[in-house]
Amino acid sequence: MSLIEALAALFGVVNIALIIRRSVWNFPVALVMVTLTGVVLWQARLYSDAGLQAFFFAVNIIGWVLWARNRGQSGEIMVDRLGFAGQLAWTFSALATIWLWGWFMAGHTQASFPYWDASIAVLSICAQILMTRRYIENWHWWIVINIISIGLYAAKGLYWFTGLYIIFLAMALLGLVEWRRAEARQQGAI
Repeated sequence: MSLIEALAALFGVVNIALIIRRSVWNFPVALVMVTLTGVVLWQARLYSDAGLQAFFFAVNIIGWVLWARNRGQSGEIMVDRLGFAGQLAWTFSALATIWLWGWFMAGHTQASFPYWDASIAVLSICAQILMTRRYIENWHWWIVINIISIGLYAAKGLYWFTGLYIIFLAMALLGLVEWRRAEARQQGAI
């Protein structure tokens, strides 16, 4: 366990707490978190997950702009639903991409746990895009990702990250509840 891993975990908790509150300030905190996390994961040879941090960096900048523009009359960030057809399309696409990316990483790199790592990377990309677009369903994805991540990071001996993802799992459940409450408030205001 390193100081960088511990700092990444701390910034991660703050980031998710801000997302739950639908605070636009989650994005600058996320930029610090993903930078630190990328270093730790690269050193652990979790290359898919490390590369994912570069994607997170870029999409957090985009999300910062999008969220700043999508406030309701009360100033709250508005939430939305993906819908059943959208959920099916995202799920099928994610599963196909996981298989392809895991196969590539297994055959062309020395990646540790290539399919497990690919699952976290691909599902996280999907979840981050859904969160950036303010879809409530992003929390379902994060719940699954957190469960998968807890096992992988424990297997790799990344105990700060294992603990972090246990906290993230609890926070994702809370985030789902809070965003559903926000949706109910929005519908009551219409």
